[in-house]
Amino acid sequence: MDVDAVALAESLREEAERANERRLVVLAGDRERGYDALESILEALPVPITGTTLVGPDDRLRCEQLRQVNADDLLGTTRDVIAVDAHAELQPNALGKIAGAVDGGGLLILLTPPLEAWPERRGEFDASLAVPPFELDAVTGRFRRRLVETLRAHRGIAIVDLDANRSEADGLTDPAPRLATAAPAPPSEHRFPAATYEACLTADQADAVAAFESLLEDGQAVVLEADRGRGKSSAAGLAAGAFAADGEDVLVTAPAERNAAELFDRAAELCATLADGPERGPTVESHRIETAAGGSVRFREPSAAVGDLESADIVIVDEAAALPVATLDSLLAADRVAFATTIHGYEGAGRGFSVRFRDHLAESDRAVTDCTLVEPIRYAAGDPVEVWAFRALLLDARPPVDPLVADATPESVDYRRLEPDDLLADDHLLREAFGLLVLAHYRTEPNDLARLLDAPNLEARALLHEGHVVSVALLAREGNLPAETRSMMYEGGRVRGNMLPDVLTSQLRDEAAGEPAGLRVVRIATHHAARSRGLGSRLLEHIGEEFATESDAADESGAIDWLGTGFGATPGLLAFWRENGYRTVFVSTTRNDASGEYSALMLAPTSDAGRALHDRHADRFVRRFAALCSDPLDDLEPDVARAALRSVDADAGPPLALADHEWDLVASAAYGPGLFAVDPGPFRDLVVRYLVDDPDGIDLTDREERLLVRRVLQGRDVEAVADRLGYHSTSQCMRALGDAFRPLVDLYGTDAALEVRDRFADE
Repeated sequence: MDVDAVALAESLREEAERANERRLVVLAGDRERGYDALESILEALPVPITGTTLVGPDDRLRCEQLRQVNADDLLGTTRDVIAVDAHAELQPNALGKIAGAVDGGGLLILLTPPLEAWPERRGEFDASLAVPPFELDAVTGRFRRRLVETLRAHRGIAIVDLDANRSEADGLTDPAPRLATAAPAPPSEHRFPAATYEACLTADQADAVAAFESLLEDGQAVVLEADRGRGKSSAAGLAAGAFAADGEDVLVTAPAERNAAELFDRAAELCATLADGPERGPTVESHRIETAAGGSVRFREPSAAVGDLESADIVIVDEAAALPVATLDSLLAADRVAFATTIHGYEGAGRGFSVRFRDHLAESDRAVTDCTLVEPIRYAAGDPVEVWAFRALLLDARPPVDPLVADATPESVDYRRLEPDDLLADDHLLREAFGLLVLAHYRTEPNDLARLLDAPNLEARALLHEGHVVSVALLAREGNLPAETRSMMYEGGRVRGNMLPDVLTSQLRDEAAGEPAGLRVVRIATHHAARSRGLGSRLLEHIGEEFATESDAADESGAIDWLGTGFGATPGLLAFWRENGYRTVFVSTTRNDASGEYSALMLAPTSDAGRALHDRHADRFVRRFAALCSDPLDDLEPDVARAALRSVDADAGPPLALADHEWDLVASAAYGPGLFAVDPGPFRDLVVRYLVDDPDGIDLTDREERLLVRRVLQGRDVEAVADRLGYHSTSQCMRALGDAFRPLVDLYGTDAALEVRDRFADE
């Protein structure tokens, strides 16, 4: 058996090298037999030990060993052979990262249980899907069943049944010889040094570097898109190095520092090449390069980069699709900016970037230079392992093409439960639904595919137009937790998969919050060709009707008490959820590192228990909001504050109860010589009540309401407020503040307040 496995691996390796492709070997069966075969293969292959990595729980070989949870360490690297021990677990995210790190001519080797039995095995990753109150036996094996089907269906994959001592497939493809390609040459008229282009590995990459030359002029933007392994980050790094060598300050941002590692390596190499002698070489520190010409390449996290745009000459955003559109919009404020992104991959959803952000970019006043890298660098086009990984992990999943859903309306669609077995049986439906989920959220990744198919707490619903998915929602069951779990959460423990109960319990100190059963909308997306027609709202309406009916059935085990959601708070999203019956109960006190946004949680009760949960947290939210605005939320965008309070039921929070002397102060400030700064408390209570009530009888402008938030709720310095809101002077700003309070006094004021008003109005 070992001799056959070795001979097969040698043949695959020889063919892979000849075609500059990769091959995959599955060693299925007993784990110890798998390691015996693997050791024999590695001893026979002419591969240095430094070019081999074992990804598994045990350090059993002489090569580098990583656990699957540390697969990030392979990003930006290449290996000749990577072996994956999948007996104890298989993390889809890790598999995507591992497959991308195998170099052309290399082998990816999977050690698996017998393929027929593998879908029924439960490992550590499966345990992570068993979120309370569900147990491990509720987790299914659909993802692995589908994975096995793809392994058997795709070319370039050898399968060895170790227990039966036979080869199920040899994986040989007998590819045609490939013609050698010429080295890329600089464009005939290039402004970067020739060495910049001489460092390129493909003509595609040279074209990408040339696209960056447009950033030598003001008001320019570059969009560089590519699948993995095309040299996108290297091209951006070469351009960054050329800019820095010319004295420019280049600010680089990405979802995490590791995403920019390749960019910095290439930039540092080019800066060294372009230096006038070793003594004038660049200074290279951790994610910072400084050149003798006074230029630099430096990294900042996305939220920090947004605040540092004015200090940079050029901004480069790597893995841009992994950032929220709101963050990309903020980065677009840079005078010269480039967005480089992976089209298909676990780093982010290139489709979402190209559809959603590109609309905003087109509406800007930027001259945009587009470039797409197609030619692979690490391996040849059509590589079997890449083709298999794209299908197995749905890295290239996409929604229906525009013409198929362009005519969709709320009246033309059908509501459908997307049962996991139906998705498994219909790959087309699965790809459309998952493609829309990828479009909806920058963090949708291969692990989410496994969750969709296997996690017992997740459900999916969709609207279909003529059989095609036009809107989709991913839902998570939360709550319904036993007393001991709720107590553990209250005492500081964490519970997976229960975001709303966890926050309400651990942060807001409500031990009973995990008792009612809920359903959280994790993702919702509508096809870009059918937006702004009410399809997302129609989908939420159907979900609400379905689960309201379910909750009415007392003997229904799946009954829920509330619908909920959580997201990065923006005025538009808060308004959308408010229009669909959801109400704010929480705004986080820290910003998300990637998006730079504060998070909001909203509830829509479906039972008396859900109403009680909602009411007490809505009340507490209104009571504490003014205090939050003057401390942790003192930098919350005023429009978000306005929308958050308007997304609360009008009967939430304490009734407005100002004493006569407080009304005297407020009315005097509005109509006479009173001063806000003497006692801001009653002014804050009045502003909060006004924003929660949103009365029809008052029609303040957006500017006036922003003034109320910045000056009254957040306590911002009057000079800063005047400058930010465009008032000519602080006195004009304070007069405007008094004027803004006049209709509030008129509507809410007691007899004492109106007496003061009339006194000054008559003067």
